[in-house]
Amino acid sequence: MTAEGGVRGRLRTLLRLTSLRLRLVTVFALVALVAAVSVSGIAYWLNRDAVVTRAQNAALGEFRKSLADNAGALPDDPTCDDLRGMAAAVANNTLEFDVVLLDDRAGEPACAAESDPAAFGEPMIPQSLREAVGQRRGDEKDEGAPFHMYWQRVSVGGEPYLIGGTRVLDDGPTGYMLTSLGSENDDLTSLAWSLGVATALAVIGSVLLAQAAARTVLRPVQRLSDAAQRLGEGRLDTRLEVRGADELAQLTRTFNDAAASLETRVAELSDRESASRRFVADMSHELRTPMTAITAMTEVLEEEIDTLDPMIAPAVQLVVSETRRLNDLVENLMEVTRFDAGTARMVLDDVDMADQVTACVDARAWLDAIDLDAPRGIIARLDPRRLDVILANLVGNALKHGGSPVRVTVREEVSARGAQEVTVRVADRGPGIPEEVLPHVFDRFYKASASRPRSDGSGLGLSIALENAHLHGGEIEAANGPGGGAVFTLRLPKRPLPAEDIDGEEPDDDGAALPDVRVPRGRTAPDDADGPAGAGTAARATGDGSDDR
Repeated sequence: MTAEGGVRGRLRTLLRLTSLRLRLVTVFALVALVAAVSVSGIAYWLNRDAVVTRAQNAALGEFRKSLADNAGALPDDPTCDDLRGMAAAVANNTLEFDVVLLDDRAGEPACAAESDPAAFGEPMIPQSLREAVGQRRGDEKDEGAPFHMYWQRVSVGGEPYLIGGTRVLDDGPTGYMLTSLGSENDDLTSLAWSLGVATALAVIGSVLLAQAAARTVLRPVQRLSDAAQRLGEGRLDTRLEVRGADELAQLTRTFNDAAASLETRVAELSDRESASRRFVADMSHELRTPMTAITAMTEVLEEEIDTLDPMIAPAVQLVVSETRRLNDLVENLMEVTRFDAGTARMVLDDVDMADQVTACVDARAWLDAIDLDAPRGIIARLDPRRLDVILANLVGNALKHGGSPVRVTVREEVSARGAQEVTVRVADRGPGIPEEVLPHVFDRFYKASASRPRSDGSGLGLSIALENAHLHGGEIEAANGPGGGAVFTLRLPKRPLPAEDIDGEEPDDDGAALPDVRVPRGRTAPDDADGPAGAGTAARATGDGSDDR
């Protein structure tokens, strides 16, 4: 039970994870997340580009202007002191950037003038930037400045910086500047956090909106689901209140119409079924009295058959056999009506399965045709009369269709749920049951071949055997053995639950006890096998069932 409960719990969890509400909320959240992330990403990219470009252009423009303002005071052949003075003058500006001037007219820097050697020195200048700054644009005939200003963003100590460089004069030193982009980076970080918070709020808002929408949409669906469950449980008067005029309201109206139609149809079918059951019960009861008289007359004729005219004897024998068959059919119909009406009861007693099986086959003179493997001491609380009905049907059916010997095995086993049960297997050596017939062997009046509409039995034997097994809380399974032949397996709990112990005999439709029926010995595989069910009880059983093989 613990394992079964765990499986059910996992199934409920899986259903919750795949519920329509969760899917709806998830879709809303994903759409909101994608939209918010897209908008935030675009906004961040545009703002980042604008902020960084503005700061970069301001710094480079100020650097260019400061170089132009101080280049005129530089002599034609500047010394290192002249370059240091100019570097300090250029670095003295509102943007607070550091400057390095390099006298590299000879190819290699002869002097490096730094405004703040601790903050910005020659080694910090990227080689790629030096090469770009030193390249002349076009030839000497081209108009305009022969040298451009180039820039590059670098990271120093984890902080973003901008380095720009250009040649001061056509044949003068080159100047480089270093300015921090930290304030802009802080602004962009703050913007990213703001956009992230906005995105999270948008997702949370979408989830809340999806919950509200799901509740609005799924509440009628849940009402329909609950109503359909009640309808499936048999409460056919279930109806729903129609609210609104949308598609869900139309669905509710359709459900109510379908439920009303179903209730009317089921009521009609129930009335017809009740009438049919009453008809069968009344007919069987009314036939019982004349059948008793006819049976007595046929028994008298059977005793005198040796003295009859040989021309008449076959007809008398046919009348006797058909009368017995009709009598068995009436008894079986009465038993079926008790099952259908739910009035069949059990008289429980502690039964030794070996003794019960032996008594059943011995009463019908089947011992010579049976290979019995039933150890003594397997005790079960069962109804002896109904168990005899089951055994007589299974063994008689095997003898008729499979021939002798029939192997009957009795074992005590443990069911899949851990309960003690008794298993009786009846295996024959016949051709087996066709696969298409197996699902129908316990159906009432089922015929495996339409070309054989009439069988020697009533066609109810296996059906009654199965109903008796169900009364005990058991089951009968039909299959084909691996080596050929049919195998019927009867499984009965040793202590049927629920069980009702009734002292005395089972009443028939009139309230009288069923009489004990004895069958003459010597019949091997009869069409309808009758015999004692045990101590003080008897049963009527058919040996053909519905398995017409």
